[in-house]
Amino acid sequence: MYLKKLALTNFKNYELNELEFSPKINCFVGNNGVGKTNILDAIHYLSLTKSFFNSIDSVSIRHGEDYFIIQGTFVRDDEEDQIYCAFQKQKQKLLKRNGKEYHKLSDHIGRYPVVMISPADSSLITEGSEDRRKFMNKIISQYNAEYLDSVLRYSKALQQRNKLLKDINSTGKTDPDTISIWDAQLIKYGNYVYSEREILVNELIPVFQEYYSLISSGKESVKLIYKSHLSDGNFGEALINSIIKDRYLEYTTIGIHKDDLFLEMNEFSVKSLGSQGQQKSYLVALKLAKFDYIKRKAGFSPILLLDDIFDKFDAERVEQIIKLVSNHRFGQIFITDTHQNRLQDILFAHKIDFKLFRIADNGITEISQNGK
Repeated sequence: MYLKKLALTNFKNYELNELEFSPKINCFVGNNGVGKTNILDAIHYLSLTKSFFNSIDSVSIRHGEDYFIIQGTFVRDDEEDQIYCAFQKQKQKLLKRNGKEYHKLSDHIGRYPVVMISPADSSLITEGSEDRRKFMNKIISQYNAEYLDSVLRYSKALQQRNKLLKDINSTGKTDPDTISIWDAQLIKYGNYVYSEREILVNELIPVFQEYYSLISSGKESVKLIYKSHLSDGNFGEALINSIIKDRYLEYTTIGIHKDDLFLEMNEFSVKSLGSQGQQKSYLVALKLAKFDYIKRKAGFSPILLLDDIFDKFDAERVEQIIKLVSNHRFGQIFITDTHQNRLQDILFAHKIDFKLFRIADNGITEISQNGK
């Protein structure tokens, strides 16, 4: 599976652009701020119906306009699919596949899986547990539609239960029957989400550790630990036992919405122990493990987006990563970098099929193809 063509209209800093890609490696070079990352984010939109960086669609509209359009041609099993994604202010997002509109955006997720590796991944280490739950959700949702549906249904039930807890506190009237209805929803969908997350982490760990060892030459030991209330016993009993506390606080204190993924290096938190370079290697290895996992579940390679990941890596580490991702285990790859010569030298040296585009204030220029 690969992206053959991409067309942008009023998307971020692009007024009107059309590009045709190599099925293998595509590189975008240029100074910071010229829009290299925006190309990768457009591909992310076509795959997952949303930006990698911002949940608010309106911020992706070019300044002074009121809509954007992203169009792409995906090739899978020798068949081409035309994807059309449009958003206009004050209106719902529109997504079409081969001219047919999706009734639910979630029905599109998983058809054209993608994995983005970006400096923004640092939030997995520096921010709270919500970012790490989203990380798990993004992986499983790209091959398991039931999981995504369960997460959405759990979230709706959680909102209703929390609203009921607030109403009880404000009115003083208890409603155990209604609470039990929402508890049943939380239990049903929460248990399924928990089991899928547990399977994910257990299967991700050895692949992640292998990638980290390859990138870092095995200098540190790394680990992932999944923490959930549901691993401590029966979820239904835990909800019943927490009801007094929940009523007092006016929100649900037990459940998968409190899950976390502990990121460790040498038995300590990578946030407290790891250097900047170690943390970056940790995240790259984690995302490459995500790639392998989705590939195994989907039966084909996702598109890999590498956004400025070589910043603060030495030349040897950069070459090591390029060699790693350019082998047969990976499919189509998009890379952004500010160092054109560094990237070209590595690709030429290893005789890798690629296209290179230079982005400047005056537009996008294709510089080389297949090393010529």
